[in-house]
Amino acid sequence: MKRVLPLVERLHGAVDTLAAPIEAAHAGVLRCGRGCAGCCLDGLTVFAIEAARIEANYSELLQNGVPGPEGGCAFLDGEGACRIYDVRPYVCRTQGLPLRWLEDDPEGIVEVRDICPENAELPLEELPAEACFLLGPVEEKLRAIAALAPEGDVRVPLRSLFVAR
Repeated sequence: MKRVLPLVERLHGAVDTLAAPIEAAHAGVLRCGRGCAGCCLDGLTVFAIEAARIEANYSELLQNGVPGPEGGCAFLDGEGACRIYDVRPYVCRTQGLPLRWLEDDPEGIVEVRDICPENAELPLEELPAEACFLLGPVEEKLRAIAALAPEGDVRVPLRSLFVAR
């Protein structure tokens, strides 16, 4: 796992780099910020390699801390801020941004778009493609990195990372 963690860290950095201009372009409209936790729901799962990155950086929290209340992400503090923000998983790094992805449709490939309801005033369908974060390529890279780890592409619930008491 130790040889794979740097790959995950670099991928997370690349996601941040890709997301930064999209976030900057919509800064006046996006309502995301510290304490905004509308997208931070319970039940999220991540690849075991992302869970290992959290474990490597936050062992004290996982051993001695208490998960946030059920319903919200286990890593939210009392004010709704992320306690693992610097090593948050991929899915958390793109939340709030206008997202787009491609799906198979009986008539061919179609583009689908979505955004957090808090940012719904952004006119998704009018945005040029480059103004949205493209889902798909990063997931493929993350899955390829996961395949290098002993656990493979096993997914882990975030809440399960806390030591049960």
